[in-house]
Amino acid sequence: MNKKPQRTKNRGHRENRGTFGKWLFLITVGLFTLFIVRFAYIAINKDVQHVNLRSQAEQIYTQQRIIQARRGDIYDADGNALATDTSKYTLYAVLDRTQKSSDGKPLYVKDRQKTAKILSQYINLKPAQIEKALKPKGQAYQVEFGSAGSNLSASTMQKIKKHHLPGINFIATPARQYPEGEFASQIIGMATPKVKTKNGTDETNLVGQLGLEGYFDKELTGVNGLRKDKQDVYGYQIANSKQVMRKAVNGDNIYTTLDSQTQHFLENKINKAYKSSNANSMTAVVMEAKTGKIIAATQRPTLHVENNPVWRNMLVQDAYEPGSVMKILTLAAAIDTGHFNPNATFNSGTWAMGGGKITDWSSSGWGTISYKDAFDMSSNVGFAHVEQDMGADTWMKYIKRFGLLKKVNVTGMGNEVNGYTTTFKGALAQANTAFGQGITVNAMQMMQAFSAIGNNGKMMKPYIVSRIVDGNNGKTVKKVKPEVVGHPIKASTAKKVLGYMQGVIYDQKGLGHDYQIKGYRIAGKTATAQIGGAHGYSTGDTNYLYSFVGMAPAKNPKYIMYVTLRQPQNLKKPATKQIASVFNPTMKMLLSQQKVAEKAKRKVITMPNVIGETTQKANSQLSKKGMQVVVVGSKGKVKQQSAEPNQQVLTDQHVILDAGGEYRMPDISGWSSADVQQLAKILKLNVKENGTGYVTQQSISPNTAIKRGTTLTVQYEAKN
Repeated sequence: MNKKPQRTKNRGHRENRGTFGKWLFLITVGLFTLFIVRFAYIAINKDVQHVNLRSQAEQIYTQQRIIQARRGDIYDADGNALATDTSKYTLYAVLDRTQKSSDGKPLYVKDRQKTAKILSQYINLKPAQIEKALKPKGQAYQVEFGSAGSNLSASTMQKIKKHHLPGINFIATPARQYPEGEFASQIIGMATPKVKTKNGTDETNLVGQLGLEGYFDKELTGVNGLRKDKQDVYGYQIANSKQVMRKAVNGDNIYTTLDSQTQHFLENKINKAYKSSNANSMTAVVMEAKTGKIIAATQRPTLHVENNPVWRNMLVQDAYEPGSVMKILTLAAAIDTGHFNPNATFNSGTWAMGGGKITDWSSSGWGTISYKDAFDMSSNVGFAHVEQDMGADTWMKYIKRFGLLKKVNVTGMGNEVNGYTTTFKGALAQANTAFGQGITVNAMQMMQAFSAIGNNGKMMKPYIVSRIVDGNNGKTVKKVKPEVVGHPIKASTAKKVLGYMQGVIYDQKGLGHDYQIKGYRIAGKTATAQIGGAHGYSTGDTNYLYSFVGMAPAKNPKYIMYVTLRQPQNLKKPATKQIASVFNPTMKMLLSQQKVAEKAKRKVITMPNVIGETTQKANSQLSKKGMQVVVVGSKGKVKQQSAEPNQQVLTDQHVILDAGGEYRMPDISGWSSADVQQLAKILKLNVKENGTGYVTQQSISPNTAIKRGTTLTVQYEAKN
């Protein structure tokens, strides 16, 4: 019987499988053990390949945000903003179709045609151009619209947002707003955004470029704050997570001396004159004579003009030959040193000297004329003689005493030019400077020098910034006060110069008749200066710098106004009338306001009885009530008073107190006839009166000892 074949068992094979299984088990256990150990190490030490996981997690879930500091504002004298912070917006469109809200609504541009049609109403692109931008070649997450979609105002941004266009968003950037537009644009200046990377974060800050914005950039610029907080994956702040806050520090605020009403009025008038004359440039400044406070100042072209804007402040950055307004200073120097005789004469027209020739604006001249006429008629020859009589060394001393050839350093006006004299060697070159040629100045230097004439010989530094205020607590950081910078001439000299300046306006031979203002008395000086270049002086009526400086009221100026008109191309209306169209209405407005203000201050009060009081006590008592007290007599107690006790008097009325003893003549300039009669009654004087109005001349000089029965002759003129 055949046996079935038996299966042979492969013991070696079984042993191999068992060995493999054991090793697999051991490897698995080993890897698992290694994983457990590694995980424990990471969990304990929070470190992988020298990367701190705790720090990395902090960075992933910690949001860092810049808190934008506010740039300081710039204000006018009344606290109206001239420069302030705002935001500009850049428009962008999201194209990524994966962008959806939590409820599935699209956060990308869904309807290109509709979006393009609406956006074209607000940005300077046609619908087809916008549609094309919304369909870029290649893959794009989002697109912008170039300059057309940049620098959008907040109002434009809000209008676009009201349409609720999916995928249309905005990026806000800090910007500067100038609510008054062309209002003193080069003086205010401008600030523009600048991106700076700091600690890995981009910060956009405004940086001042020129004007007050540039000059006070450090003070105006604040310090940005920083906020850090932890957020979950959905962007929500994690409860009880610690916030790290560095507060933003706002910039300081700058307050100017500019009066908005006067500035707007001046801007309007100079705009018209600039356009009608088609001039190369114009400047105008209005300053308080007694303080140096600039209440209005402007120039053309402005910073904001579309074609050829001027990126400098012409009032300090332009040096020019001033022409005949310099004769004011030459006259003052000559009078101050005793070298001016108004009645002496000379031959006008031309004068050969120093290897050259001095020529009047009318080369044929006016024959033999007086030196007073030389000022009225603006004779170069006459003032060349004045300079020669005075001497070059003396004249240069006064040039420097008036603050020329060195910077004024007006706070807020940077990059000032010094001015210079071409040589100041030789009689001809020295004489030229006496009538404003061969010497350059800037407008602020001239305003400073003019203040000595309008302020009884006391020269005031012009200022346009009144104070700087901390933008965080409102405290004043710096206050600018009126500053006396010299006494170049005597008070009596200044008064005499003002008298001659009135002659320019009112004398028959004077050249300033166009600057007369009805109801007010003006002191002034015209100028027509040649414009120098690399090849000598330009010729032709359109190649002059015309100017005028006026002070009013003439006897005791409150305001000084200086206007320049450079190279007018249209002279259908004479340059003097072009300048007068700016000066006259502006000065009249100021003087009218002053008259109203002074009238409002006048009050009717009851005169007290001060007889028997000491003159010091009586003077103090009456002055506090607003009266103008004049004490005559050398003794210490009041014997009589010009206004009877219990009489009704005005606060600005002169009250004369008689102290007895020796009498000296007071200065009665500006007194009314009624006041003079009261003085004559107390001092027992005989009075002869000429003219009407207020006293301009008195026959008995101030502080002269007088006796009873003496005759006093006074000249009256209409009040300025």
